[in-house]
Amino acid sequence: LKFSDAQQKQENQIKAIRSYIQQKVDVIAFSPVVETGWDTVLLEAKRANIPVILTDRAIDSDDSTLYKTFLGSDFVEEGKKAGEWLKANAAGAKNVVELQGTTGAAPAIDRKKGFEDAIAGSDLKIVATQTGDFTRSGGKQVMEAFLKSVPQIDVVYAHNDDMGLGAIEAIKAAGKVPGKDIKIITVDAVKDGMTALAAGEINFIVECNPLLG
Repeated sequence: LKFSDAQQKQENQIKAIRSYIQQKVDVIAFSPVVETGWDTVLLEAKRANIPVILTDRAIDSDDSTLYKTFLGSDFVEEGKKAGEWLKANAAGAKNVVELQGTTGAAPAIDRKKGFEDAIAGSDLKIVATQTGDFTRSGGKQVMEAFLKSVPQIDVVYAHNDDMGLGAIEAIKAAGKVPGKDIKIITVDAVKDGMTALAAGEINFIVECNPLLG
């Protein structure tokens, strides 16, 4: 197994794929950091007869022959589950702020769509939305800004646990109680997220299972 950490950058992923094509590997598997911009490099892999497997995230391409298969979760369904739970447990909550994942990434696009579809027609509305880049520091930074600019926040919907955990830090620093004063919904179910859920600081987590190997 050859492994390359692309540091969440598309250009690094493309470089790594080209390097693997030159090394004549048997299979390339990767998790595309954004949906678009893959056709050229994947065509190179196809011409070299190296099968490509997309893991965790899909791509947006008109040519489905560029990869053999996609292994991953239904991100739209995850967003829907988050929205359905909120509708059933909103109890007077109205104003939702959204911490989006990396701009252009499949999970960010789909988790937003699923959630919006689920809360459509209810009293709930997204009053502010911004990317926290799927990171804890990003979630904290965006939440700090939301707490200053949005008069009433009832719910935080974070596209992953890490951003939700960052939001918790910001909420505590603002003198509010996460999970009580502001409900928090996240996606993933990583260990730190589950710990916060057990402590009552996160109210609901939609599991996104990473065991795709």
